[in-house]
Amino acid sequence: MTRMKNKPELLAPAGNMEKCKIALRYGADAVYLGGKMFGLRAFANNFSIEEIAEAAAYAHGLGKKVYVTVNIFAHNEDLARLPDYLLELQQAGVDALLISDLGVWNVARQTVPEMPLHVSTQANTSNWAAVQAWKALGAERVVLARELSLEEIREIGARTDVELEAFVHGAMCISYSGRCLLSSYLTGRDGNRGACAQACRWEYSLIEKNRPDEGFDIEEDERGTYVMNSKDLCLIDHIPDLIEAGICSLKIEGRMKSIHYVATVVSVYRKAIDAYWNDPKKYQVTDEWRQELEKVSHRPYTKGFAFGKPGSDGQVYTTSSYEQTHDFVGIVLEYDADAKRAYIEQRNNVKNGDVLELLMPDGELFPLTLEDMRNADGESIDCAPHAQQKFSIVSDRALMPDSLLRRKVIC
Repeated sequence: MTRMKNKPELLAPAGNMEKCKIALRYGADAVYLGGKMFGLRAFANNFSIEEIAEAAAYAHGLGKKVYVTVNIFAHNEDLARLPDYLLELQQAGVDALLISDLGVWNVARQTVPEMPLHVSTQANTSNWAAVQAWKALGAERVVLARELSLEEIREIGARTDVELEAFVHGAMCISYSGRCLLSSYLTGRDGNRGACAQACRWEYSLIEKNRPDEGFDIEEDERGTYVMNSKDLCLIDHIPDLIEAGICSLKIEGRMKSIHYVATVVSVYRKAIDAYWNDPKKYQVTDEWRQELEKVSHRPYTKGFAFGKPGSDGQVYTTSSYEQTHDFVGIVLEYDADAKRAYIEQRNNVKNGDVLELLMPDGELFPLTLEDMRNADGESIDCAPHAQQKFSIVSDRALMPDSLLRRKVIC
């Protein structure tokens, strides 16, 4: 197959309606989201059918797409409601379904035969023969397993003619492409049916059978051992390699992440894909992009399996906490050009005179000082300490709605 005919898709997570719209506003070509049933993020603020229809209409108005996850590994009792749910998704106007379970796939083929189906990464597709097998079953796209190297992806791209999707950024599951049994075993919450307890993020020590009260560290660390504490994936340096290997959709993980995370990461990868597409030979990751990715909550970054099986440097051994250089403090609601005032919703305590940083949906980034703060009644205030408090500031510069304000973390 001759690939690279079309510009690669940037696919972003949407944990709720606000995140959906933010992702699309900041440059995603499509979003993936979960409904109230049959998805693998039971603790996300998932979408009702009405909200899915709203999201699809919003995306289509921008010339973009919405994909819905139907990727649990179903048990018998899950199947009775499935056909009606699939028909509701079709009527809501979704553009494709992500499925991993073969039984769910078969029901979808029979119930909504015209609906494009994508093979979820949960299906563990790690070779070209499996991709061809899914094509024979009607797959339009296959989301490849995270455990593949770039070399393996190239071979799959060369030997198949199905759309290929791959994760480029976000959390890594300690399992096989997310098909995890640990959560179910330790807590009774089945990660393959949407209720993952993230047990791979806990602190662990080894216990010897005859000395149950003594824990033994695998590494010399007073906090415990993090034997399953993966770093976060970041392949910003390898956008050209992925595209040239045949990847048509670059996927960001993070339906449980904040709008700050979604907006920032989407903005960076939007710039990266555009830069490559405009001049592949001169593609270079800028210092600004790297700094932006440090501003959101994340674990230290890794290239995952891109160049082979990760070694000890793919894990975090000193802490299970996240890191970030900036806090999200507000979002612009609207701008009054006549009054030269920006109207803002607070997301963290801010004060008059604070020097912040503002990221706009078009990717522009610049410093912003909060001046002449006023509350919703137009009264002067010194600060906005209340959760989601509405206030306004004077600004000669027009600020785009949905622009994010953030403040550098003082250590």
